[in-house]
Amino acid sequence: MDFTGKIALITGGANGIGRAAALAFATRGAKVVVVDRDAASGEGTAGAIRQQGGDARFVAADVTKSADVQAYVQATLDAHGRIDCFFNNAGIEGRVQPTADYDEAMFDAVIGVNVKGVFLGLRHVLPVMLRQKAGTIVNTASVAGLVGTPGMPAYVASKHAVIGLTKTASGEVARHGIRVNAVCPGPVDTRMIHSLEAQLSPGDPGVASQRYQASLPTGRYTTPEEIANIVLFLSSDLSGNVTGAQWVVDGGRTATGGAATSAMQK
Repeated sequence: MDFTGKIALITGGANGIGRAAALAFATRGAKVVVVDRDAASGEGTAGAIRQQGGDARFVAADVTKSADVQAYVQATLDAHGRIDCFFNNAGIEGRVQPTADYDEAMFDAVIGVNVKGVFLGLRHVLPVMLRQKAGTIVNTASVAGLVGTPGMPAYVASKHAVIGLTKTASGEVARHGIRVNAVCPGPVDTRMIHSLEAQLSPGDPGVASQRYQASLPTGRYTTPEEIANIVLFLSSDLSGNVTGAQWVVDGGRTATGGAATSAMQK
């Protein structure tokens, strides 16, 4: 997976999966543009790449605002003239709360970032790739886009929507040399899963962590680097005829009927 001379644009690149992907793209030769609303951590990701001899810059943006999305796309074009790989990754988890009680403002916030943010990324990057007649896009969905998770109505709805957007866009641009796929992580060892643990077991988040990991067939959370490896594969020529697909990386969770979901709720 050689990305020498390629331009990789990554949203949600300040932390977690986005940071791991940014570092992985850079290690394999790509010039990276990191986008996030967390300026300090976003600059940290770009700085880490530069310290290792790579080419990286940071652009602060709120992915729910069309003007900000247009700005990060334009900043990438101003710096590099093209976008070869787009990792449309920014997302938030929201609250753990039953649908009957779910806060409306929180629902709007989750849908805003996870659905509108992904849509706006597609809306403003696809025209660039259509002009180029080439490009790859990987959207971050989730196993929550494939199955239900009690207590997470907004997140589940948003990730089902991401898979729908992925399938729709892929069919529209497949004949133009552009591929659009989704990665569907299960529980990953990042801030997001630890936030959920704290919500489920405020007194001792470690209890929720141990129970959840023990219920997974592999017995552990996925690492951000393992997700990044799939993102790079889907962005490379090795997956040259793969489009409109969702790639599950979940330690066997969905294969066993979501046993980990019920464990997380206990």
